[in-house]
Amino acid sequence: MIQAVKGMRDILPPASGVWNEVEAAARRVFHRFNYREIRTPLLEETALFARGVGEETDIVSKEMYTFDDRDGSSLTLRPENTASVLRAYVEHRLDQQPGPQKLYYIGPMFRRERPQKGRYRQFFQIGAEAIGADSPAVDAETIELAVAVLEAAGIGEFELLINSVGSKESRAKYNSALRAELKEVLPKMCEDCQRRAVTNPLRVLDCKVPADQPIIEKLPSILDFLNQDDKEHFRRVREFLDDRGIAYIVKPRLVRGLDYYRRTTFEITHGALGAQNSILGGGRYDGLAETIGSKVPAPGIGFSIGEDRLVMAVEETGKAKSAVLDLYIAPMGDTALRHCAVLAGEIRKLDLSVEVGTDRKLKRMLELANKLEARFTLILGDNEIVSKAYSLKNMATGEQETLSRQALLDRLKR
Repeated sequence: MIQAVKGMRDILPPASGVWNEVEAAARRVFHRFNYREIRTPLLEETALFARGVGEETDIVSKEMYTFDDRDGSSLTLRPENTASVLRAYVEHRLDQQPGPQKLYYIGPMFRRERPQKGRYRQFFQIGAEAIGADSPAVDAETIELAVAVLEAAGIGEFELLINSVGSKESRAKYNSALRAELKEVLPKMCEDCQRRAVTNPLRVLDCKVPADQPIIEKLPSILDFLNQDDKEHFRRVREFLDDRGIAYIVKPRLVRGLDYYRRTTFEITHGALGAQNSILGGGRYDGLAETIGSKVPAPGIGFSIGEDRLVMAVEETGKAKSAVLDLYIAPMGDTALRHCAVLAGEIRKLDLSVEVGTDRKLKRMLELANKLEARFTLILGDNEIVSKAYSLKNMATGEQETLSRQALLDRLKR
């Protein structure tokens, strides 16, 4: 038997209904913040991620699905979407549109990492990007948007962590200090940290190996190396968050796993997800557009939510809504079945869900109506067709009403 590829899965009913609810909630929030949807290709040139995300990141060096096309070009299934959105922004000259471009996306990404709870090789992200403004007010609004999406999906009691990784100038000073400190402790750290210390020492702070954490905690804080402009930017971001009443914790070791971040970085964690508890991450990426070939600066900030983990958290809260069948119609005989098919079409135009039974035995149809948790049932035979009287049963209360066809439609519409 052929099965799904390792690390990829089928999302089946009723779970797919939860996914739809989460995505619908996110779309409503994006609309309120004046974000519009963008859809980028699943396949991009490999150079986009190598240059944009960073060749020394785990994503590029270990996790990407990359292959040579027939013409010899190297293509990659997108492992994240910020670089793709920036590529689209630059390619289609969206900087010529009025105001900052506020874009959101919902879709699959691909990384070949070890499958575990809430993490898959084909995973889904809900994300947003605000491109064309470098104001700390935009940073705070973006974080406010991320919080609003989680709340709309039914998630509470999460923790917002924020930091500043500074501008290019501040990071250069910090990296020098970090390299000096790491010389003494590096032999005690994991192989990845030893490699990162040479190629990009800031990545050491992103290490997840438990044995390395006490060493990392003693390393210098990047906040002590920010220049005056970076300090002021971070101060104002916190000030805007305070004005909104959004609680946060400043975490100086928070750098995120991508090379393109500048200044503001943030992450939201949720207890329902266990040890790997990050549900959302993001930050500012001024300079990314130039890295992928733009001649025009395009400062931006964004975030992505792990939708797989978000849905899992929603299900853990017990607030997930299951799909509801509004009406089950049980026709008695072939004539009634033809009549019910037409009636069902009229009721569906009221935006209600209808299931028409096809079993020959009434008992089996009513048993199925119960299993489907139908809100109402309608039993229809020759007598009901002749008299044009319909008996509607409320499955929750057991109450029955006899209604004309128009009265039935009016009752169901209400």
